[in-house]
Amino acid sequence: VQLQASGGGLVQAGGSLRLSCTASGSIYSIPNMGWYRQAPGKKRELAATITSSNIANYADSVKGRFAISRDNAKSTVYLQMNSLKPEDTAVYYCYANIRAAVDGGGFLAPYDYWGQGTLVTVSS
Repeated sequence: VQLQASGGGLVQAGGSLRLSCTASGSIYSIPNMGWYRQAPGKKRELAATITSSNIANYADSVKGRFAISRDNAKSTVYLQMNSLKPEDTAVYYCYANIRAAVDGGGFLAPYDYWGQGTLVTVSS
């Protein structure tokens, strides 16, 4: 199982970016997907997650500005980031809690997978 993220970049304060992350491999189900972020010199923190039933959870710092969504058929999660602020500058990591499929129609216990990280830089 792998996660491939894309969509980071440089944007001015007040601008928007959209991140995408696709899971691939032998996947049975993805109960939860989302994004964490790590700013320079800080610990990794939650940005937003979304369950397979589309229940979203946001960090207080991004509520009202970020919107998370997912396409279950494509095993893809999106993060629309609006009204970006310099303090949103961070490496954004895609996260997915995945039940991997095994031969015979079964599946393994859920496991947390991480993408490679994509840099978002917001200039003032």
